[in-house]
This record gives sequence, structure tokens and C-alpha cells, in this order.
Amino acid sequence: MNELQKAAAGLLYDANYDPALLAKRRAAKRILFEINNLHPDEDEKRTQLLKGLLGKTGQNITFDGQFHCDYGFNIEVGENFYANVNLVILDGAKVTIGNNCFIAPNVGIYTAGHPLDAERRNKGLEYAHPITIGDDVWIGAGVTVLPGASIGSGSVIAAGSVVRGEVPPNVICGGNPGNVIREINERDSQKYR
Repeated sequence: MNELQKAAAGLLYDANYDPALLAKRRAAKRILFEINNLHPDEDEKRTQLLKGLLGKTGQNITFDGQFHCDYGFNIEVGENFYANVNLVILDGAKVTIGNNCFIAPNVGIYTAGHPLDAERRNKGLEYAHPITIGDDVWIGAGVTVLPGASIGSGSVIAAGSVVRGEVPPNVICGGNPGNVIREINERDSQKYR
């Protein structure tokens, strides 16, 4: 089993010294450098580069400002995806984001984690667990999504939250660690009419 297969299986893998993984990250960094240094008027070129980098996208996607990831091919975003500035996705494992999702500035989505014992951590070993974000999700500014998290469709993650585990659909989740604050209900749809 190679290091990429170990990562996909959720096992400890060599993320820092394996030549094949380093080459894949270097290839992604080259594309990201080009994306992140384009003139703001070059939207079409930016979108085409992103679609080539990511594993799967909808037709209508927007990444404003700087974007960083490890590999790109492990990231799938749906239709009408919007990411504000400074999105970081560490995609050692699959990151699946549904349709109509909005991500505010300075959000980190991290599939990667490290062993607690220093001996294995110092050898460059890490693990990765997939992250799933459903349709119609809004993630507020400064949110951190941890390895293995799942966010249900229609949910809103409050600014500054740390998401771990499972967030049910159609709720507001906030805090560190993130907890369900309340369900989203009919009053919420009437609020701005």
C-alpha cells in the first residue's frame, strides 16, 4: 500500500518525506501560485485553473482572493460554490462540498491530523479523515473544520466555530467545540422579507 492509499484509508502515512506525495503537492503549489497571482480581471482563467486543479466542480464556482490546498484532486465542490478570501483546505483525504455552499473569509477545512506521541509525529507521520459538507451550507468567518467532520445540508456554522464530529441538517452550530444552538425554522425565512 503506498502513502496515498494509506491516507485514503485513514491510516498513518508519511506526508513529509514520501517523494510521490511531495511531487503531487509541488504540482498543486505551482497551479496555486498561478491562481493566487492572477490579476483580478482574469476571472475566466482563474476558474479554468481551479477546475483543472480540483477533483470535481460545478459549472458556477467562485474562489475570491487567496486559496491554498495540499493536492486539489481530493476536493469536490458542487454547483454555485462561493469561497471568500483565504480559504485553506488540507485535502489528504476527500473533501466533499455540496451545491449552493457559501464560505466566509479565513476558513480552514483540515482533513489532516498528527499522532499525539512525539516519536511518530517527528517521523512526519499524519492521518487524514474525509470531510463532508452538505448542500445549502453557510460557513461563517474564521471557522475551523476538523478531520472527519460532517455538516448536514441547510446548516449554518457561526463565525469562529470549531467543527468536529457530525452537525445535523438545518441547524445553527457555534462555539468551540461547535454545538447545535438551535434548529433553523420558518421564522428565519420570514426575518428579511
